[in-house]
Amino acid sequence: MSLPAAASWLHRDSRTGFEVSFFQGHEGGWRIGGATTAVEDGKSWFVEYSIAVDAAWHTRRAEISGRSATGSRRTVLESGGDGRWRVDGVPDPRLDGCFDVDLESSSMTNTLPVHRLGLAPHAAAEAPAVYVRADDLAVERLEQRYERIADREFAYTAPVFDFSCVLRYDEHLLVVDYPGIAVRQS
Repeated sequence: MSLPAAASWLHRDSRTGFEVSFFQGHEGGWRIGGATTAVEDGKSWFVEYSIAVDAAWHTRRAEISGRSATGSRRTVLESGGDGRWRVDGVPDPRLDGCFDVDLESSSMTNTLPVHRLGLAPHAAAEAPAVYVRADDLAVERLEQRYERIADREFAYTAPVFDFSCVLRYDEHLLVVDYPGIAVRQS
């Protein structure tokens, strides 16, 4: 599936800010570079990312840097595509079985599992992800679930946050409406 050269999202409701991503074919997969900045709960932050996915949409590498009032940080996530991860070069077994990276700061990262899973209509799947917090780049496991309820609509659930919504996507399977979080601008 093709992707546009760039996409952007306006954060809304839970935070105020903006995200922009750029997509480039890379070694049969994609390299996605972007940045997002926002104010959330009175705290300002900036996150920049470079994510490489293979042809099957398994995240292979993510370089994330960020800045907030607590300082500047950087982290590197690496996987052989087998669901095992190294965080800053150190194996992290808490993340075993995760194939996607989900950045708290990013709406774009919700496209990764949707592409990878390739769900048929009315099919559902668990999609645990390597979750990276916006404020301090802390890395943790995030249990989540996607169910394709229409051609471009997915019911999304993240139980740890007691959160569920219907995500709407475009023809490239990029999020166009993430209720309470962001709306696509371009």
